[in-house]
Parts: sequence; structure tokens; C-alpha cells
Amino acid sequence: MFNTDTTFTIDSNHLYLEIPPSSQVEEQIYSTPGASRRAWINQLCLEAFVPWFREEMAPNAKISPNTAALPSFWEFINGTPVTFDNHRLILIPTLAIDGDELRVPQEWVDIPELAADYYIGVEVNPDEGWIKIFGYTTHENLKNKGFYDINDRTYSLESEDLIQDINVLAVAQEFNISETLRSQIAPLESITTTQATNLLERLGNPEIIFPRLEIPFPVWSTLIAQPNWRKKLYAKRQGLPTERSVSQWLKTGVANLGQQWGWEKKEFATVASGMRSAAPETQGLSRQLTIADNTYELRIFPKDAGEDIIWRFELRNATPGGEIPIGFKLRLLTEDLEEFENNEDIATVSVDMLYLEVILESGEGLIWETEPVADDYEQEILRF
Repeated sequence: MFNTDTTFTIDSNHLYLEIPPSSQVEEQIYSTPGASRRAWINQLCLEAFVPWFREEMAPNAKISPNTAALPSFWEFINGTPVTFDNHRLILIPTLAIDGDELRVPQEWVDIPELAADYYIGVEVNPDEGWIKIFGYTTHENLKNKGFYDINDRTYSLESEDLIQDINVLAVAQEFNISETLRSQIAPLESITTTQATNLLERLGNPEIIFPRLEIPFPVWSTLIAQPNWRKKLYAKRQGLPTERSVSQWLKTGVANLGQQWGWEKKEFATVASGMRSAAPETQGLSRQLTIADNTYELRIFPKDAGEDIIWRFELRNATPGGEIPIGFKLRLLTEDLEEFENNEDIATVSVDMLYLEVILESGEGLIWETEPVADDYEQEILRF
């Protein structure tokens, strides 16, 4: 049932896909050779799998949360998340030849924010230029039938317990076959910002080869599930700046990590507080967002107000003349995820923009979010 231009047969039981000869493995910095190798095989797996998956099964399949987030996962764990329709799968690549054992890091199974419906085992053969889909299973089966290894914190299933034919997944999606995909997951524990900061300092030492095994899983899972903490830990282990400093970006240009997350420096027309009329231009930051299948622009720029600096956040439709629909929200939170007075703007009618203005002290951090949630959104602390 699959396109023969993208598949070939070595044995009749499994799907083989060619790794495109033009594959460009993106260079990233990792703290250990193991992490670099892990990222490499995951990228090769993606290059071969995702185009085929989009063409044959799920045209809307995408890496989620987004490509820029992947290094902050691969630094610690093997696997790549892909969403399609209302489902989520994790690709688990391996270089093992004919091992046919699916071994899934616990993070992808027991963290509610990271867990998936399906887990797909992929053998990657870089020398011969192909990948083999050797089987898949569901979260439900992995939790109930899988062997949990306390030493490396993985769930594993032998090949005989896997569904080896990927066609079965295609049929289940096509005919909307009802099955229990996910098992129950216990909620995560909470840790304080002080605890998280101390852990980031400790685990940010690149001499710790396996930070995920250094502390109890309940604590680690809470740390790694929070996007800001995970990305900060990744950056610390590479010796990269851990803060996204808006003020610094406006002075020296957007750092490489900021560019990966979509930020760019631009010129904007400022407006007086509470007014919609244009005024002289000022430098600010811009980021494109996809919300409810339409493109919007998030803008951040400073406004002088005597001794204080007012920071203005604007959400606009990226289409000239386009509007913000009724019900959309732009919201700001403290870096501890707390609300504050006048931290939200809501479109009660269609408007040309949503905006918020805040006075911040030097070094303060904020988190932005929208409702509906932007595609591939992950929380980020912006430092001012």
C-alpha cells in the first residue's frame, strides 16, 4: 500500500526506507560524544521517516514541540516526538543490528507532558543508507507488558511483543479503530524554583555523563518536563548563555539560540500607552506564530517613560489588514508562572492587535503565552 519510490524490501516482514543521500545533519553542540551520536542517529531517522509518513499516512505530521527543541531532548534521552491528527508518536532509533528490542527511556513514558500514544522502533544503518521499522507498540502495552529496567530507567519490549507491520497502524488510523492507547500516568511532583536552580547548577556540569540517572526520577522528571528548566540545563552543559536577554539582544543582535526559536530584531512604530496611533520607530523583537492555522506576529519593544522603561508586547495578524479574532488572549506570567495585575488582554471583538505594557526592573523575567495556544509552543523565560 506504500509508494515504492520511497520504500524497498530486504525482508518481507518490515518496512525499509532510504536515508536521503542529500541528508543534511544539522551541527549542534552536545556535552558528550554519546549525546552527539544520539542526536546524529535521531536526525537520520527523521530525514527518512517523516517525509514518508507525511506522504503515506499523515500529511499533517510534524515534529513537536519543534525542531529547535530537539537538542534539549537529545542531550539527555533517545527519541523524537512527532504529532499527527490527534495522536503523538515517539521514534526510538537504534544502531543495533537485528536487535529488534524496543527500549524506551522512562521520560517518554511516565512524564504526562512527554508521553505518546505510539512508540516506533527504528534500526538505523548509516553505512548502507537505510532505516528499518522493526515494530511499534502503544503506551498501554509498554506500561503493562514492558520490562522496566531500574538501572537505566527504560521500558523494553522484545520483538515478539511488538506489532512488526506498520501497515497495522495505517489501517487503525484509516478505519478509526477504537483501542486503548494510553495507560494511566501519575502526576508529577512539584519542586521549588530554588530547588530547580540548585539542580541546574549541579547537573549543568558536563563531567556528569548521565544527568538523568544522577537524581531520583520523580525529581528529574519534574525538572525535565518544564521547558525553561530543560533548555537552561542543556545550555549550561554546553557552556552557552542560559538566559534569553531581550535587552542584550537589542544591543548586540539576537543570539543563535534565540534565532533557532524564531526571534529576530526589527524596527517597529511605537504607540502611546493606551493608544493605537503610530509614532516614531523603535527597535524590538519579532517572532512568527501559527495559531489556529493562521500566522500571527508577536512583537516586544521598549518605550521610555521617564526613569522607567515600559516593555510593550503586541500580538498582530501577520496578514496586512488582518485582525485578531474574538476570544484570542495574550497573557504574561512571572517566571514562577504566577499571574499579576493587568497581565492579560482579551479580544472581546475582532481587533487589529492585542497588547500589554509592563514596567520591569533590570533582570526581571517574564513568560508569554497565547490562547488558543500557538503551534509548537513551549514556555520560555525572557529576561529584561
